[in-house]
Amino acid sequence: MLKRSQITGMNFHYLHYPLTYFLDAMVTYEFQKIELWGASPHLYVEDLSLSEVGRIKKEIDKRELEVVCFTPEQCMYPINLSAKESWIRERSINYFKKSIEAAVELEAPMVLVTAGWGYRNESRSEALQRTRDSLERLTFFAEERKVTLALEPLQKVESNLICTLGDLKEMLESVPSDYLKGMVDTIPMAAEGESLASYFEELKNELVHIHFIDGNPTGHLAWGDGNLPIETYMETLQQYQYSGALTLEFTSYQYLKNPNEAIETSLKTLAPYLD
Repeated sequence: MLKRSQITGMNFHYLHYPLTYFLDAMVTYEFQKIELWGASPHLYVEDLSLSEVGRIKKEIDKRELEVVCFTPEQCMYPINLSAKESWIRERSINYFKKSIEAAVELEAPMVLVTAGWGYRNESRSEALQRTRDSLERLTFFAEERKVTLALEPLQKVESNLICTLGDLKEMLESVPSDYLKGMVDTIPMAAEGESLASYFEELKNELVHIHFIDGNPTGHLAWGDGNLPIETYMETLQQYQYSGALTLEFTSYQYLKNPNEAIETSLKTLAPYLD
């Protein structure tokens, strides 16, 4: 069976509470690992110095929690590694560099990145090339600091660049760095009709992280609030002996009022599958 310690908390749906409230909840619900969403007011790298990030790390250490991934907000904020406008692209690259430095301060081994998006009335290949160029620059920066970039496919309503396993594999093969790896979110995966097993089969050791959430098939829901095949997913994770984090990333706004309820619902649903 999978280990309870693999279930990883994330602070997105605690947005309307202080970061310390989220950290205390993780202790209450006996989490060992967290994925830190880097956004205001919790930890937005444009607002905080590294010493201020260090103070947040002390709060995390005080609760004996481990940060497995730092995920700077990059979908709602003006960040786009594929931007046609050079100034937006440069700002985005610098933003991720600050995020990598924050990850070092947090002792997080990974930073989550997405491809961004190109204009839908321009050549997709040109937009992909801009993403590729940006990722090459960032992997060089990340390698110097021993931080892995975990590249996440998005839904097609969010991006027109990396949305499928095939898209992800193509980009990983075209950027020659051991510090760029693949990850999967069960929601874009389900929206594309893909299987979790196919990610393990195709990426093998290049698959380093998973966002593990329920959906209909979309929605980023608490486990038990959607209809995704949890039993199949659990069998796949065991079959491929996955030992990494399974992050509960609840981005649906229905959970903002009572974020703990989403955690409780999910843990109850997941309990039969965990050791």
